[in-house]
Formats: sequence, C-alpha cells, structure tokens
Amino acid sequence: MKKEIICILCSLFCFGYCLLVFSIRTGTHFYLVWAAGGLFFIALALFLHFDIWHKLPPALRKISVCAFLLCMLLFVVVEGCIISGFRAKGEKNLDYIIVLGAKVRQDGPSAVLKFRLDKAYDYLIENENTICIVSGGQGANEPFSEAQGMYDYLTGRGIAPQRIIMEDKATDTSENIAFSAEFLDKENDSVGIVTNNFHVFRGVHLAKHQGIKNVCGISANSDIFFLLNNMLREFAGVMKDLIYGNLI
Repeated sequence: MKKEIICILCSLFCFGYCLLVFSIRTGTHFYLVWAAGGLFFIALALFLHFDIWHKLPPALRKISVCAFLLCMLLFVVVEGCIISGFRAKGEKNLDYIIVLGAKVRQDGPSAVLKFRLDKAYDYLIENENTICIVSGGQGANEPFSEAQGMYDYLTGRGIAPQRIIMEDKATDTSENIAFSAEFLDKENDSVGIVTNNFHVFRGVHLAKHQGIKNVCGISANSDIFFLLNNMLREFAGVMKDLIYGNLI
C-alpha cells in the first residue's frame, strides 16, 4: 500500500506542476508531458495494487527491466552532458556572440529570454568590440520576430544598433545556429553562444556541427521553479537533434 501512496503523490505533483508550467504560457504544449506523467503514476498505482507485475511472463519482466535500465542510463548520461554547460563563462573579446531566441510578448521578452539578453548585455558592455547576432523568427503567437524583440531590448538599454545583427527567420535552435552562421567566417571568427544554462550544451554542439571552429558557451541563469521542466524538455531536444543528425 505504501508504494501505491507514493505513486499517487507523484501523480498529484505532476498534475500540479503541469498547471504551474501552463500558467506562464510558454508558447509550447510541452507542459502536457507532466499531465501524461500524472496519468502514468495513476496507472502504476493500479498496476501495483492489483499485483499485475507478478502475473506477467518472466521473460517479459526481464525485458521490461532491461529496457527501463537502458532508458534510465541514457537519461542520466544526457542530463549529465546538459549540466556540464551550466557554468560556461565564455571567453573575452569574442568576435561575435549569438543570442538564441525564445518567446517574446507585446510588452517585451519572456523571462527565459530576458535572462539571455541580460547576460548578452553584460558581455557587450565588458567587450566593446564584440558584435551581437540576435536570432529568432516570429511564432504564430508572437507579435513580432524574436530577433526584433531582442534588438529593441538591447538598444533600449544603450547597446549601439550597429553592434547588433538580426537573424529573423529561425524557428528552432538548430536553425538559430545554422542561419546565424551565415554571417560568420566559420573558420576564423571566435563565437560565443548565449543562452540559458540548461541550453548551453546543445547550442554549442549544434554550432560545432555547423562547422564553427572557435565556439564557446556563455551561460545565462534560468528560473529555478521551472528548471525541472526545462531540463526534461532539453533532454527531448538533445534526443531530437541526435536522431536528425544535428549533433554528430
């Protein structure tokens, strides 16, 4: 009975966290993963309550355990890679920094994007010869392109317009890097990828895959309350880019 109670508590957490993530209107439907998690734990509670596990054929139980352990190993390895980018500080006097886009609203950048822009602003103030590429197109639920929103924010804080290049066509991280790379000398320019801590690993490796030779990550903060969601979503992003051959 104790295991069933733990499953029910996990289910309630997942449903509650789903509502929390939904409340900030991220622009994606990834929050539904947490609702699916809640349903999974309810199913698991029923599975345990009726002792279905011991009614399964032994061979199926062994296959299920092996599959579960392999999935957990993959998850831990990928999350470890993601965490490795959390403290990336970049290098001084880079030729370019690329700020990866995220949701913009009529009243300004989303909280996730503001973290990135504030880090980019600090870097540009400290490194006066660095050029900034802001990358992101306009989503269906955005009033203008992410690049335009980032440009407005940085110039509004005093960054000279001539130091900012807008790339306003990208619709995902892979395109952010690929389209921004068109402004670079990939063999010779030094480049920093500015994004939230959970996003640095993938951003840097996408840049390397695009042929940018001298690239480093510049890690911005993220909201601690939504880090769990972002880490899970980033795992899915890494797996997607591995499947599509964008990281190797």
